[in-house]
Amino acid sequence: MIDNLEVARQARMKPIAEIGRSLGIPEDALHPYGRHIAKVDRRFLKTLADRPDGRLVLVTATTPTPAGEGKTTTTVGLAQALVRRGRRAMVCLREPSLGPCFGVKGGAAGGGYSQVVPMEQINLHFTGDIHAVGAAHNLLAAMLDNHLQQGNALGIEPRTVRWRRVLDMNDRALRHVVLGLGGKPDGVPRESGFDITVSSEVMAILCLATTLDDLKQRLGRIVVGQRRDGTPVTAADLKAHGAMAALLKDAMNPNLVQTLEHVPAFVHGGPFANIAHGTSSVVATRAALKLADIVVVEAGFASDLGAEKFFDIVSRQAGLDPAAVVLVTTVRSLKFQGGAARDALGTPDRAALEAGLPNLEAHLDNLAAFGLPVVVSINRFGTDTDTELALVAQAAADRGVPTVVSDVFARGGEGGLDLADRVLDALSGEPRHFVPRYPMDAPLATKIQTLARTVYGADGVDFVEGVEREIAALEASGHGTLPVCMAKTPLSLSDDPARKGRPTGFRIAVREVRLSAGAGFVVAICGQIMTMPGLPKVPAAERIDIDDDGEITGLF
Repeated sequence: MIDNLEVARQARMKPIAEIGRSLGIPEDALHPYGRHIAKVDRRFLKTLADRPDGRLVLVTATTPTPAGEGKTTTTVGLAQALVRRGRRAMVCLREPSLGPCFGVKGGAAGGGYSQVVPMEQINLHFTGDIHAVGAAHNLLAAMLDNHLQQGNALGIEPRTVRWRRVLDMNDRALRHVVLGLGGKPDGVPRESGFDITVSSEVMAILCLATTLDDLKQRLGRIVVGQRRDGTPVTAADLKAHGAMAALLKDAMNPNLVQTLEHVPAFVHGGPFANIAHGTSSVVATRAALKLADIVVVEAGFASDLGAEKFFDIVSRQAGLDPAAVVLVTTVRSLKFQGGAARDALGTPDRAALEAGLPNLEAHLDNLAAFGLPVVVSINRFGTDTDTELALVAQAAADRGVPTVVSDVFARGGEGGLDLADRVLDALSGEPRHFVPRYPMDAPLATKIQTLARTVYGADGVDFVEGVEREIAALEASGHGTLPVCMAKTPLSLSDDPARKGRPTGFRIAVREVRLSAGAGFVVAICGQIMTMPGLPKVPAAERIDIDDDGEITGLF
């Protein structure tokens, strides 16, 4: 059995300056964080503007199990395979949040022989970008509460304040708190709470901004609450956006690392796809497209979340033009969608697999509507049988989609050569452009209804009391032309994690809408989605340890 940690430790990494040279990045444009990590100076990136763009390949997935099913591993392995086929390829991934690392999934740097390294540093703190986001977010919160304490010259109505604090940790005890207790010198008492840092609008802004000035302007547009007359109060009104941008100055520079096979990788930004837009930074993706012929970018969770948002939000804002899509699936995840228990996914179960195949079909139908060529990659697990793999491949073939069994976990780039060939075939055809799911000038409620019906397969949407008034207010204030970022469970196509497969006869419940004016979208909170996750009964943190030599165990 392959030990992810041992594979990572045995890696012979090249100095990061050598990785930079392979891309044509001069050493003086790198800000090293040790020998194997560096930030790339954005001033150098500006010099790339006139270069032609490479081709962009989006990696997404079918509905996952709670533990994830190898989308990052496939992304890394595909890039390694493309390099073996003589292509100049790069990877763009998100930075791991400490929440999942210590919660359910453990580390998020790939697995087996398809990892980005140094794995331990990437999973734990990395270059401090997520902490910088938390500091900038909480600075705004502190300045807001200080403004209330110091006379409230802007006339902010405390009950309208929605700007909570953040922490990069799963901690359900902080979801609902009361601030300002202890007496008059300790602030104005009000209810509030904490979200996980990667759900912060500041993280979304960092990942969508293109320059420092764009970053500062977006930060200034953050709406924190309302005045007593109902007009919005922004970070710029509080004069916080300049200091927030200063805290994020270095975080704007993309992080350069390498895969186990020395393929360059940008790991930058970390918005979740279930509560944000779920893709690495626009700065990193744009830079990679100038530095490489093919860029493989991962979108979080499944096609109903990460891929939809990549098309409808990220690509529209950034002017990106994806050329092909890889849909990752596994026998395990489809059996889970077919009703198999999580602890029985390694046991052959044809009935459960066949019951779960409609989930694959739903995601294929979803991607087909975006208009790009799709390749299905079955991420092989050691417990998969040939019969099970053949059933999955046939389900995709029935929809005219090529399928490859990928073995990048066990064999690295070599195990992804067939996948690379199918992707190259997809790229060699007549260029196609993605079709957005809705027009930007459609009403917000129509956009939500469209996503619910055409992406999730719902019969419609139920707006909880008060939400339609909030939507009307957003449209009246000029925000009706923004795209919608749906926040819902990643474990089902519906808003109920218990509904598996390809559910029918359901409706999506929207219980809240939030304006992310700086990021440039409206968030629709669906079902019981939490913006501050909790730890499971047995958190991954219980397995993590360190010895006297500094060797860390348990991150996988």
